Amino acid sequence: MDKIPMTQKGHAALDAELKTLKSVERPAVIKAIAEAREHGDLSENAEYHAAREKQSFIEGRIKELEAMLSLAQVINPATLSGPIKFGATITIVDEDTDEEKTYQIVGEAEADIEKGLLNLKSPIARALIGKDEGDSVDVRTPGGVKSYEILEIEYK
Repeated sequence: MDKIPMTQKGHAALDAELKTLKSVERPAVIKAIAEAREHGDLSENAEYHAAREKQSFIEGRIKELEAMLSLAQVINPATLSGPIKFGATITIVDEDTDEEKTYQIVGEAEADIEKGLLNLKSPIARALIGKDEGDSVDVRTPGGVKSYEILEIEYK
């Protein structure tokens, strides 16, 4: 299987989520299932069914996190330099609206556009990879082609 690139910060966040699921969430849902069982008839027990559903979600997420962490290739962006690649923090400006945005290119597991963490496989990240400060890139979006100029590249 392919390695999953992620930053140290992303790896630590996934590891913390896994520990919380195993040490807090899993025991809590097991207790909730036991309490719901004490109420008698399980076929019409909404609490029991809700707890079992939550348990199923938790177990699935634990398996997903364990798989991601086992395939993780942790990359420290501070050791990198040069043109845009994984881990780069980029400041770009929309050439039509003059709106500046700052993103860090990260792996799928830690991507969150609201926090400025851009998925490595997203159209904008793919367009930016390999480019340098001062370059202009065109990105195909559902709303049409957008043009951006790269103002700054940092590896931190």
